[in-house]
Amino acid sequence: MLNFITWNPDPEIFNLFGLSLRYYGLLFMLGIYFSSLVLGKIFEKENLPKENYEKLVTYSVIGIFVGARLGHCLFYEPSYFLDHPIEMILPIKFLPEGGFEVTGYRGLASHGGALGLIIALFVYSKKAKHQFLDILDLLAVVCGLGCGFIRLANLMNSEIIGIPTDLPWAFIFQRIDALPRHPAQLYEAITLFIIFGIMMFLYKNYRSKLKNGFFCGLVLSLIFTARFFIEFIKENQVGFEDGLTFNMGQLLSIPYVLVGIALMTYGWKTTKSKNAVLTPAL
Repeated sequence: MLNFITWNPDPEIFNLFGLSLRYYGLLFMLGIYFSSLVLGKIFEKENLPKENYEKLVTYSVIGIFVGARLGHCLFYEPSYFLDHPIEMILPIKFLPEGGFEVTGYRGLASHGGALGLIIALFVYSKKAKHQFLDILDLLAVVCGLGCGFIRLANLMNSEIIGIPTDLPWAFIFQRIDALPRHPAQLYEAITLFIIFGIMMFLYKNYRSKLKNGFFCGLVLSLIFTARFFIEFIKENQVGFEDGLTFNMGQLLSIPYVLVGIALMTYGWKTTKSKNAVLTPAL
């Protein structure tokens, strides 16, 4: 055990007069904040209205949170939450002996967050008259940054843990058990930050050639392909997944990868065709 990393941080940073600040909420908000900063610079570079940027951030935050929450409730624990619909909406848990406790929002699914974001962006595009595929491309550039912070939040909560391993960098999540395990949350966070770096590089150097949904397709393909393979070294989140060849996270990743490939193909062909039309014949 001396060769492994013992991990047991308190998820709560402090509690002042009943007001709790937790690492999960802090890192979730930091991810949104830093992603929004980068997105603001992108809006400036694209000469887009500042009021559109503010609307986009508002719609995106609401879409991500609502989608992620409903995604977890309906994808992973539908029987429980359909019987306790109030707990989907409010951060509470009703107790068997009566009354309730404030638990925070325990359970946010990235697949649901992605779907909620897409719906929110569609609504924004109609109201702001901003081309839908262009919005998707701009958000795709910063997506990995925000998602990486969320996975760090999962690490601080000792949740979404990996399967047991004897690798020297294994974590012993003392809140779970005494077994050394893959720090799957950290693997995903590092992968997402690398994806963010790739997207920024491509945006800065190849923006004129990569449009019409290409960036969105690429980030979907990269994030959910990585998610599919990392799931092999993660513990299943709910019991019914134990009887599946692929767990729920993997099954939900496949459609996103396929949509991503389709968007990349469409974006590449469409941009190439438009650039050919704009290029004067010699």
